[in-house]
Amino acid sequence: MFDIAGDLHRWLAEGREFAVATVVAVSGSAPRGPGAALAVDGEGTVVGSVSGGCVEGAVYELCVRALEDGETRVERFGYSDEDAFAVGLTCGGVIDVMVTPVSARAASRDVLRTALSAADGGGPAALVRVAEGPPDLLGGALLVRRDGSYQGGLGGPAELDRSAAGAAGALLDAGRTGTVAVPAGGEPGAGSPCSGGVRLFVESSLPPPRMIVFGAIDFAAALVRAGRFLGYRVTVCDARPVFATPARFPEADEVVVDWPHRYLRGTATDGRTVLCVLTHDAKFDVPLLKVALGLPVAFVGAMGSRRTHADRALRLREAGVGERELARLRSPIGLDLGARTPEETALSIAAEIVASRRGGTGVPLTDSETPIHHDGREAPAAA
Repeated sequence: MFDIAGDLHRWLAEGREFAVATVVAVSGSAPRGPGAALAVDGEGTVVGSVSGGCVEGAVYELCVRALEDGETRVERFGYSDEDAFAVGLTCGGVIDVMVTPVSARAASRDVLRTALSAADGGGPAALVRVAEGPPDLLGGALLVRRDGSYQGGLGGPAELDRSAAGAAGALLDAGRTGTVAVPAGGEPGAGSPCSGGVRLFVESSLPPPRMIVFGAIDFAAALVRAGRFLGYRVTVCDARPVFATPARFPEADEVVVDWPHRYLRGTATDGRTVLCVLTHDAKFDVPLLKVALGLPVAFVGAMGSRRTHADRALRLREAGVGERELARLRSPIGLDLGARTPEETALSIAAEIVASRRGGTGVPLTDSETPIHHDGREAPAAA
């Protein structure tokens, strides 16, 4: 539900009662992944989506029913070969949707409020709910923080909450949303009336990943817009103060005047960070890429012609960059779209970033047998 955190946080602040439907599992081809959500308030107002349209009507009715009876339920939707007009996913996939009512008296309301506030503000948190298990556990919620502390409860023994917090912490550290199985009584063998185990849905919220664009040129301005559209927190860095100004890059989250390699060495990056080098000037590129290719970031790309790339690679080898590190460099940056304008070039670069992040091939789907929807996991950063 974190994809509609802003709307739900506002609804809670306004005292509205609502039901939220969240995709908790996906198999096969499906338009939305785990965590996608649709919510309906007491007046019938709808926000969000769980399927891009295939089953929205049925999910809406489930939300209305949940508001009426106060019950949490999990429903499965898939394609029916026997009845192509039945409620289901025409793309052939299967999704499990958990529908949870959030009434004024719901014990989980305060936990949801805190979790949605954290997600809306870009803070790290994991929300844990029971997706499969004893009926008396459905409807509980546990908020797990980065430091391992947690708030709320799943409605079972304390051992279950502790076990759930540990499992959720591991997913939060990896920035992943998904399901995990734990014993219903906490540790294996723990005495509990719920001895069969439960399947937990863990929804992780992390600050937006960073995109750092080096080179304050017109192509960078277009790439900033594309990066923001994709959900990145975008920084523009250039050593030339006359070009690196907020006025030239009003949509950037940050504009830094510094030597690129010095800035990169001192700023925070992680396994989701994307680095785009657009300067194609050896005095900037070589020291910058030497630092960049030694970091465990998600993507390192550099602009320039094939001749520029060959010269850059030679200079990097002379500077001591090894072949394994050099193989991580995406250069010339971008997919082959025939791009010419800054906007087209930004689209080409963004497309390669998405393909790298999601494990796509970049080939046309028309002439390909590759999956349309991959498993949703981000590709790991190179070591």
